[in-house]
Amino acid sequence: MMKKIILISTLIILPLFFAKDLAAQTAQQIAFINSNELLEAMPEKVKASNQLIDLNNKYKEEMKVMQNDYNKKYSDFISYQTSMAENIRLRRMQELYELERQINDFMKVAQEDIQNQEKTLIEPLRQRLKDAIYQVGIENGFVCIYDLANPSIAFVTPDATNATLLVKQKLGIR
Repeated sequence: MMKKIILISTLIILPLFFAKDLAAQTAQQIAFINSNELLEAMPEKVKASNQLIDLNNKYKEEMKVMQNDYNKKYSDFISYQTSMAENIRLRRMQELYELERQINDFMKVAQEDIQNQEKTLIEPLRQRLKDAIYQVGIENGFVCIYDLANPSIAFVTPDATNATLLVKQKLGIR
């Protein structure tokens, strides 16, 4: 009977010791990064952001010219509409309508172009970052690497390894 108690106690207590070691090993194999921090630290991201800012400023300048033209014509129309002949008033109203439509079309085209340029400039950087994260994971034997920039990750164990520095080194970022 005593042997059974010792055997059962051993079977219960022994896995508890291994469970602690297993948890420690698992924590050693889990890492985390912040992809937003890494992306912002990439020198190519600064260059791409500057290109997007320049493009955006060019569109803003053109939009300002269009708005000023519209505002001037609208102001003239309001000032002189009572003294205009009916046909002239209708033609000017049509002209204002066309200018509004052109402004709206221009805004749509500008927004689409900026989004396309952003995709063209930023997407290769995201892929390069993704590849570097994968390489760091393989080279360091991590089971997984959590991205803290992803809001769906609610918890990271304090024992996890922060691989951000390793990925920065892989990307050649100081």
